[in-house]
Amino acid sequence: MFAIVGAAGKVGYSTARALRDAGLPVRAILRDLAKAVRLSEIGCEIVQADLQDTASLASAIDGADAVQIILPVAPQAKDTIPDMLRSIESLATALERARPRQVLAISDYGAHVAADIGMPSMFRAFEERLNRLDARTLFLRSAEHMEGWARTIPMAIASGILRSFHDPVDKLLPMISAPDLGRIAADLLLRPAAGQGGEIVHAEGPRRYSPGDVAAALSQLLDRTIEAQAVPRAQRQDSLERLVSASAAELLFKLYDAHREGGLIEIAPDASEIRRGATELVEALKPLVPPR
Repeated sequence: MFAIVGAAGKVGYSTARALRDAGLPVRAILRDLAKAVRLSEIGCEIVQADLQDTASLASAIDGADAVQIILPVAPQAKDTIPDMLRSIESLATALERARPRQVLAISDYGAHVAADIGMPSMFRAFEERLNRLDARTLFLRSAEHMEGWARTIPMAIASGILRSFHDPVDKLLPMISAPDLGRIAADLLLRPAAGQGGEIVHAEGPRRYSPGDVAAALSQLLDRTIEAQAVPRAQRQDSLERLVSASAAELLFKLYDAHREGGLIEIAPDASEIRRGATELVEALKPLVPPR
């Protein structure tokens, strides 16, 4: 039995779908049962549990041989860091109670960096807590999701300008399509489990892309010119706070500074493997652009 915590998300659903296509039993663990329909349609067992309700989460995981977990970010939470730390502790405690043999945790590029670099540092705390589990633990560190550009597309269509918090806009960045990440996770879960300790695998797309490449892909899909333009650092905090809470904005502010510095949001020296998705950027963005 494979249990997928957060199975309704793009990554979780992709993992569940790949495992079901292989004929394997999947338990989809969801907070919101309204999102269960497509998981039921592919034959998943559906269980409801809230990430911060340790008892219900442990019960939902109980009996699973392998568990995939993801640490969600509540972008509108008043205090994002304490909220994420509560989720980390609840997840870890539930896993300690349920005692699956294998845990695959979706983590983040940059989680190996000891300095405070914002959001990746939360995933460093996530990994450190999970390393205390008595289970074979695999950390699948994900590059930035291509689909994350969705929030900027409507404004880019309206103005012809793709506003980017990444600066400069020609800097190549690791990115991956979220469904590709889910399929990679499924493939890793299907490997024979052996040993203890935290194995580290990185996942990114077939090549690296810049914000300028995102603008070029949108230009191709829209058949008109879209120009990438960096949000000045002095305006970044205010711009972020229009999208997320002030505490989440602070984590993202540090993340974009780390990207600009270079060499931090990268493949860790101790990574055991690098997996690459097949989806090109323009393919990932195509469903996000209204048809012409």
